[in-house]
Amino acid sequence: MRKTDRPRRRTRGCTTVLGEQASGLPDTADASALPADTDPADTAPGVDLRDVERETAMIRLFDGQHAQLVRLAVLLGADQDAEDVVAEAFCVLHSRWYRLRAPQAAAAYLRSVVCNLVRMRIRRLQVSRRHADVRLDPVASAEATAMLHEDQRQVVDALEGLPTRQREALVLRYWMDLREREIAEAMGISTGAVKSHISRGMHALSRAMGIRR
Repeated sequence: MRKTDRPRRRTRGCTTVLGEQASGLPDTADASALPADTDPADTAPGVDLRDVERETAMIRLFDGQHAQLVRLAVLLGADQDAEDVVAEAFCVLHSRWYRLRAPQAAAAYLRSVVCNLVRMRIRRLQVSRRHADVRLDPVASAEATAMLHEDQRQVVDALEGLPTRQREALVLRYWMDLREREIAEAMGISTGAVKSHISRGMHALSRAMGIRR
């Protein structure tokens, strides 16, 4: 997806990019409709005002979150699939918009979907590698890594050697600057588990970086 594209174009008839079912993605228990504060006189007959609100909110989210989410996907291990992962996350959000607790929960939901999609991708690759010698295209991986800042590129290789949960916790904490409660929500675990993954991940990352120096 190009940065100039709107999520509306990518959500029609969209299918799961990674070959998994959407049932494996996070869901919310409480349904909440968006407030219909748009002037009915400005809306064509037969148009649901909630849909207008949703499309406007999706555009704002895309403009404000897309680049950050792509960097998140790369750091979590999506490599050349990072753009597709984020496009799929917006697709899932679009289809489940009215199941959000509130519109303000959309950004957190996107992070959670990205984490789940990358996790699913890693599992799929692990299965494939058990049956064949599957290697990532170094050119494509380099292009994905180039989206990161210089200091981030220096630790990508070390992060790839960590267990998935430790990598997620570290990236969400130190690159996304999220609080433990927000990390727990994105990863679908308790705050205590988040603390444990961060502690173990920092120890392993420091050791890996020390070896590389």
